[in-house]
Amino acid sequence: MITAPLIAGSGWLPPLLWVAGGWLLLVLALLLVEVQLMPKAGNWRLERQHDARLSLAAQNRIRIVIELFPSPGTAFRRVPIWLRDTPPPTFRLDQAEPLLTGFAAVNSAIELVYHANPPRRGDYAFGDLYLRWEGPLGLLRRQARFAAAAAVKVYPNLVDVRKYDLLLRRNRLAEMGLRSTRLRGVGAEFERLREYTPDDEYRRINWKATARRGRPISMEYETERSQNIYVLLDVGRMMRSPVGDVAKMDYAINAVLLLAYVATQKGDRVGLLTFADAALSYVAPRGGKVQFHRLLEHLYAVQGEPVEPDYGVAFSEFAARQHKRGLVLVFTDLTGGVTTESLVAQMARLRRRHLPLLVTVADPTINRLATQPIVDSASLYERTVAEHMLAERRLTLDQLRRQGVQTLDVPADALSVAVIDRYLAMKQRLLI
Repeated sequence: MITAPLIAGSGWLPPLLWVAGGWLLLVLALLLVEVQLMPKAGNWRLERQHDARLSLAAQNRIRIVIELFPSPGTAFRRVPIWLRDTPPPTFRLDQAEPLLTGFAAVNSAIELVYHANPPRRGDYAFGDLYLRWEGPLGLLRRQARFAAAAAVKVYPNLVDVRKYDLLLRRNRLAEMGLRSTRLRGVGAEFERLREYTPDDEYRRINWKATARRGRPISMEYETERSQNIYVLLDVGRMMRSPVGDVAKMDYAINAVLLLAYVATQKGDRVGLLTFADAALSYVAPRGGKVQFHRLLEHLYAVQGEPVEPDYGVAFSEFAARQHKRGLVLVFTDLTGGVTTESLVAQMARLRRRHLPLLVTVADPTINRLATQPIVDSASLYERTVAEHMLAERRLTLDQLRRQGVQTLDVPADALSVAVIDRYLAMKQRLLI
């Protein structure tokens, strides 16, 4: 910016040429000093940190830890930095590009954070890290590539599981949208003795304890433990359809995983059967943390099938394997036609031995199209089809309820919490 005008002006004033030369020498000297003083690539250590298992359809925290070490002949204190990560291309990020900025200090670590939302389960890989930094005089910037390529696995949503566990310990489950998980005084398992209150039933009075203490004493019960929870998960064609970027099947898998965690925590046994046009896999009902991790690994590997579900085959397989009464949650989609008629018949038959609950994922796109204003023939057609689909859906759900089958039809983003709420309500009301 300065040298060119000086050289141009030397045609009228020759001494300006010497000034330009001197200026160039000064700039060159400053650049050499900058090169000497600024950090080298070997002064940096970068490490990417995240959970060993990333969670599907959740905001996973990705941390980049950057450390700057001194070396002889260099002088730097606070260095401006720019970092670019290379996450898997299908991950949705909380910003347009994972370009992070900050300031690094000598012999201290800085942590730069962004969040990634994987839309699918499976195996992925992060690439290398790219760091750019500025010299102490602000004249030069360097850039280096740091080897950080690493494989990563995306599992069903573990974020909700950890959140539930944390809020349970703090007795703040309402923050997750869950109602109270315990209803004292209802159930058949004895828990403790306590002072009688006017609302207690007379049959709850413990007369022996009342005689010993000289005042009314009531018995308190809690809901039964070690009950059977069965999950029938449809992985057929319609469950592969997306809601946003995530398939309905994956939302259902997240809900099943959280249900398994909560149920095993409460002492219940949880089993799983996946099906499409045939029964595909089966996990026998068991309790405890081992069963939760067994289901986690099993659900990680579940893949959708491009076929219509055969409810007759799936329910027959379940009936052959399980005879003990329990809560049976069927995760599927209502497609209409022959398959829906078969589903209604099978759910009604299932009610004779078990407590069935049909769980379906409401599609917000269909709801939006059914209420959109009509501005042309295309919007009229879309609204008519969407209204027809919703009417058929309501008719099927009403038919199931009239036959004593419980139903749950909620948006995808509310599915996990709604399933847990319904499970806890059924358990507390002694329906299982």
